[in-house]
Amino acid sequence: MQKKLLAETIGTFWLIFGGCGSAVLAAGFPELGIGFVGVSLAFGLTVLTMAYAVGGISGGHFNPAVSVGLAVAGRFPATSLLPYILAQLAGAVAAAAILYVIASGKAGADLGGFAANGYGAHSPGGYSMISALLIEIVLTAGFLIVILGSTHGRVPAGFAPIAIGLALTLIHLISIPVTNTSVNPARSTSQALFAGGWALGQLWLFWVAPVIGAVVGGLVWKVMGERD
Repeated sequence: MQKKLLAETIGTFWLIFGGCGSAVLAAGFPELGIGFVGVSLAFGLTVLTMAYAVGGISGGHFNPAVSVGLAVAGRFPATSLLPYILAQLAGAVAAAAILYVIASGKAGADLGGFAANGYGAHSPGGYSMISALLIEIVLTAGFLIVILGSTHGRVPAGFAPIAIGLALTLIHLISIPVTNTSVNPARSTSQALFAGGWALGQLWLFWVAPVIGAVVGGLVWKVMGERD
């Protein structure tokens, strides 16, 4: 179990450092900025690379909602949920802390929302709480279906990380304007801890919606696809 938890910590660290790091450090430059398309790709690439690197050890969840969805679908023991979630949070917070120190090292640095997730006045596109709730539920459910389907025994082995990474890229392309994209409570928590204020006040939604979406995705797959 210790090796699995270490793999989850490292994988989640890479996800937050690479994905949120691209948003905080690389997205905002007028000439060189990668924009939201680049940030979307960065999140997808972090999952793809770490799924290949450590997915064989821990399953490559890197996300409390994914762990919950896999448990609902019968692919993951519920007794391991809490240790996995704590490991994911540890990796996410460590990545956010290092990223905060790096981003603060520039003279006159303005970290803004520090890539935190939000709705209403803190949605990149000004979308409401209901919009944020719905999109996070729907996209997390879809993400779980992709994960469960691509890792099923009926599918050729070795390609799942590609499908999962591309799915996360697509999710970000859709929802960055709405919530700055969560679908991952660990990702939201780590950034909110350093952004503070409004980000902590709105963090509840980025636990509730992804977990609901994960449960829905897990149940849909269990009914639709989890059979020999």
